[in-house]
This record gives sequence, structure tokens and C-alpha cells, in this order.
Amino acid sequence: MDLAKAKAVISGGASGLGLATATRVIDAGGSVTLLDINDDQGAASAAKLGDRASYINTDVADESSVRDAMAAANDTMGGITLAVNCAGIATAGRTLGRDGPWPSELFSRVINVNLVGSYNVTKEAAAFMQHNEPTADGERGVVISTASIAAFEGQIGQAAYSASKGGVVGMMLPLAREFAAFGIRVNTIAPGVFLTPMVAGMPEEVQESLGKQVPFPPRLGRPEEYADAVEFIYKTAMVNGETIRVDGAIRMQPK
Repeated sequence: MDLAKAKAVISGGASGLGLATATRVIDAGGSVTLLDINDDQGAASAAKLGDRASYINTDVADESSVRDAMAAANDTMGGITLAVNCAGIATAGRTLGRDGPWPSELFSRVINVNLVGSYNVTKEAAAFMQHNEPTADGERGVVISTASIAAFEGQIGQAAYSASKGGVVGMMLPLAREFAAFGIRVNTIAPGVFLTPMVAGMPEEVQESLGKQVPFPPRLGRPEEYADAVEFIYKTAMVNGETIRVDGAIRMQPK
């Protein structure tokens, strides 16, 4: 798949990893539709990216919202060849906290946004991808979801987040196997500690401390390095049904 011809939908695309990915697609010559709930930031990011970018307010946890957004993106770009799931929340809390057991409502919200949201974007994008003209390799599209190293080494207080990201990893292979009949590849990226807007808001000393926990390179991951992984997956037809850790060899401790 050629990134210069990509027609990408990116959830959580207004900032962070999503925006870095959108920038990569635009710089290569492709088109992008940003899906997000932050209207001011989404509109500003789309405007900065230029004429081949647009923004649609989308709640990934709402099936109808995703379906409508995908139809609009397909009309605007004349198709969809790449879907990248970057929307997510990281609400955390000890299951047995000082104020009692953590509310299941909060647990469900994390699952709905991170896991169900990724599923919603994946299936609605694939519904359009299946009608694309195939490449010489028979490819019609690529879906990339964002998990986390917390899917494998979740820390105390991350039960909901780890469960949601573990689910993203778990559903990837069945989807890759099913979508193979349509020439659609499905993969997952599991980032380590990256310089996202949430981390950027932390004190500098905290950021440095997090970075030093990474074996090599001993620093926070850069959003552009996530985009590197997306580009590699998109261009490499044999990468399918795989989770790629992009984490500098870090293995998170219990807390």
C-alpha cells in the first residue's frame, strides 16, 4: 500500500499519536479525516494539515456516530484505505481504594471508549474498504489499532485500562483472519511511554523520570515514532495479525 495514495480515517486524530500519524499521511501526499470530540482542536488541526484534511466530531463509543462519520469520510475522500484507532482514555483507580471498590461505571466507560470504540471504527471502516479496487497483492485496506504495553504489564490501578488494551490485542487476530477474505489487513501497535498531550502536561522532572525507565533509548517515545510504525505496517503487505511493541524494551513494574 502506498501512503501517497492513502485515504485515512484517524480516531483521536486531533492531537498526539493520531495527529502525528495524520501529518505523516499528509506529508506523503495522502488524504486524512480526523475523528475526535474536541471540536476546537480538531478543526485547528485539520486546517493546519491543509486541503487534504478534514475533521468530523465523532464519539467512538457511539456506533451510530462512527457509522455516520465513516460515511462522510468516505464521501469526502472518495474512499477509505487506512483506519487508525488512536482515540482512548486512561482513567485509573485502585479496585479497592480508600473510598471503597472502584465504580463499575468507570470501568465500563474505559472499555466502551478504548475497546468497543476501536471495534466500531474497525468494522465501519472495513465495510467501505471491502469495496476498494485491490492492489496487485489483492489488498484493499489496512486497520491499525493502538493498544499499550499495559495490555501485557498493567500496573496497579490500571485494571480497566489494561483490560481494554488487552481486548484490543485479543480481537486483532480474529479480525485479521476474517478480513483476509477481503484483502484487509489488521494490526496493532502497543506503544510504551510516549510524549502524548497527557504526559506533556506533567512536570518536566516527572517526564524525565519516566523517560529514564526506558532501557534504550532512555527517553519518552516521540509521536513521530508511532507514525513510523504506522507507515511500516501500511507499506508492508506481510505484516498482518500482529502486535508490534514500540517501547524501547521497557517492562512496567507493578507501580
